[in-house]
Amino acid sequence: MDLLLLRSFLAVADAGGVTAAATRLHITQPALSRRLQQLEDQLGVPLLDRGRKGAHLTELGRLVQREGRLIVSRYDNLQELVRARQELRGGVVRIGGGATAVSFILPRAIAEFQLAHPGVRFRLKEAGSSEVADDVRSGGLEVGLATLPVQDQGLEVRPLMTDRIVLVARSDHPLACNKRVSAEALEGQSFIGFLAGTAIRQIIDTALHEAGVEMNVVMELRSIPTILHMVESTGNLAFVSNVGIDPKSDLTQLKVEGLRVERQLAVVVRQGAHLSPAATAFLEQLDRTIREQGTSLPASVI
Repeated sequence: MDLLLLRSFLAVADAGGVTAAATRLHITQPALSRRLQQLEDQLGVPLLDRGRKGAHLTELGRLVQREGRLIVSRYDNLQELVRARQELRGGVVRIGGGATAVSFILPRAIAEFQLAHPGVRFRLKEAGSSEVADDVRSGGLEVGLATLPVQDQGLEVRPLMTDRIVLVARSDHPLACNKRVSAEALEGQSFIGFLAGTAIRQIIDTALHEAGVEMNVVMELRSIPTILHMVESTGNLAFVSNVGIDPKSDLTQLKVEGLRVERQLAVVVRQGAHLSPAATAFLEQLDRTIREQGTSLPASVI
């Protein structure tokens, strides 16, 4: 149904006649009459009884008037919803990432974004990189943060930042007296590790294996805060993301000679997808936030 024709009919119904409605619409009476005739032709029924004393709604005309108001109102509401999202007065960002991203990378960016756009809401999912990538492919998430490499079939992968993985120890640990330790010194030490099979654990294990070190993992945990708490409680060592370490904590970062452990984090979106205005604007905010924090970055990904 042509909304112009429907709006014209409603104007006639409100004004009580074609002449008055034409004046309100700033069109000629013949032009308005043609619109009414077109609408009647589309619906296949007369909507007005026309006489020397003016035009009156038929019974079906009253039905069209009642239902037409609902249609026009719903369409106007739809236009406003779309406009609100385009202007970032509303909308939802569906985003997922691993424990590091959800705990330490996204919160500040989300807080800064919502200061400027309080009407935008976030649906945040914490999961491993492969699950996040699968959710993006299926449309369950609009945007994901994943550790590279990631199977990019059906995905567009945009490198985001380099995440440096560092060795931490409690200040009273025997190795903590020196800020630099050899890789050989790690043999036999007890470690708290990330869950086996996770992307970050595989990166850490591979780097240590290449350095000739096999970690003696006595506990496996998922999140950095939990790992750091256990390091403080048990005195064991751990390799964690640098972004998750509170400089005020009672933990010491140790430099391992000849060992460099890092991972590349990327934004993943569905290939060919048109991101919502809110998601597009948030990725720009995320890029700015990371740069302001001074995190190592490749070229801009936005």
